[in-house]
Parts: sequence; C-alpha cells; structure tokens
Amino acid sequence: MLVFNNMNFYKDASEFSQLSFPDSASPIGEQLIFFHDDIMFILLLITMLVGWMLLSAIYNKHYYKYLVEGTFIEIVWTTIPAIILLFIAFPSLQLLYSMDEVIDPSLTIKAVGHQWYWSYEYSDIDEESIEFDSYMIPSSDLEEGDLRLLEVDNRVIVPVNTQVRVVITGADVIHSFAVPSLGVKADAIPGRLNQVSFLAKRPGTYYGQCSEICGSDHSFMPIVIEAVSQEKFVSWVEMKQEEM
Repeated sequence: MLVFNNMNFYKDASEFSQLSFPDSASPIGEQLIFFHDDIMFILLLITMLVGWMLLSAIYNKHYYKYLVEGTFIEIVWTTIPAIILLFIAFPSLQLLYSMDEVIDPSLTIKAVGHQWYWSYEYSDIDEESIEFDSYMIPSSDLEEGDLRLLEVDNRVIVPVNTQVRVVITGADVIHSFAVPSLGVKADAIPGRLNQVSFLAKRPGTYYGQCSEICGSDHSFMPIVIEAVSQEKFVSWVEMKQEEM
C-alpha cells in the first residue's frame, strides 16, 4: 500500500509479487535493510566467481589442473571465505546487540498473543491503564482501500519520534509479534516476557502478522501500529480513558 506523506510515497505494507522489503520507518529497520543489501552484494560476487571457476574447469582442461592438489589454491579458498565471514559477522553482531538494546522508553505497551487475536495494555499512562483486544476485520466488513487479512478493529497507537518498548508474551501457545517496517520481531511465549523497542520516525500505518504457526487461524491475527503526532496521541489516550 502506498501512503502519501510529506510529498513522498511510502510502501508500508506488502504488495502482490513484491520482492523488496517494505519501506523502513525506524532506525533499526533501516539498518536491517542496509545489512541485507550489503550481504546480497557479497553473495552476488561470490556466485559470479564460483560460477566462473566451475565453467572454466569444465571447458578448459588445462585450467582444471590448478584446482586440484595445489597447496596455493587450498590456502586461497580457505583464507578468502574466512575474511568474508569476518566482514559479515562484525556488522551482524553489532546489529543484533543494537536490536536488543532498550534505551529509556517513554512508552511501554504489553502485547499478549491469543488464539487468535492480540490484546494490548498501556500500563504506564497516568493511574488508569488502557486495555483492549485487537481482532482482524473480516473480508465482508472491509471498506474501500482496506487491506484484506491485515486490518484490525483496534489499532495500536503510538507517538512519532518516541522510544516505545513492547513487552510480549503469549496466553496459550507460542505466537510471534512481527512488524517489518519497524524492524521488530519477537516470540510471544507463555510464561515468559520478551521485549522489543522501536522509534517511529514518521507518521504512518504499519502492518505485521503473527510469524509463528499457532493453530488453524494463525494467518488471521494481524498487527497494525499507527504512528501519529504527539497531540493526536494525547487525544486518543483521553478518548480511550473516557470509554473505559
């Protein structure tokens, strides 16, 4: 789905036959896409080199003798892959540790996976917490422009440019909380708390789904996070508190 925002078009949801990732809306998501692109470039070079060596060995009999029983070639194809793995490992570890880092969150949301819906709790807003369930909207109730199997009746509302922590668990079986545009994914395990954090850099609606096979309706428990301005978020909190 294309979202018109600040004179730019963003792909915040997957499309049919899409090959690339959704557009990132968080710093971690951007780093994940950059890391993926770097690795794909390295893989392309390796594939071309290995393919050229194989074809040369097949069609050039004189070239084949340099690929077997040679100390030099053994050293080369042991040393070069080790160096490549080091170049991949260091940024990978750095990214993994940055994804696990939770830096002074201004807002904490508890997400609980059920068969087959999500429930959310804003526990650190004033004295009264906000709790609600989020169910997928059936195809028969969708309005024009809605995304099939991705729309929910109650969205998670978060303010932009705010560090948000999501504490994740499961109520029955193992689920998985994943929102690709924000670069977050963690298992929701009964009896255990996992946490992820993100910062939405721009307003928008970001879609995710349960990424762990959890039963017959596994594909019918989507996640929708809407990032809004600080003023709209405060208005939404006041509205929810009045409803409760």
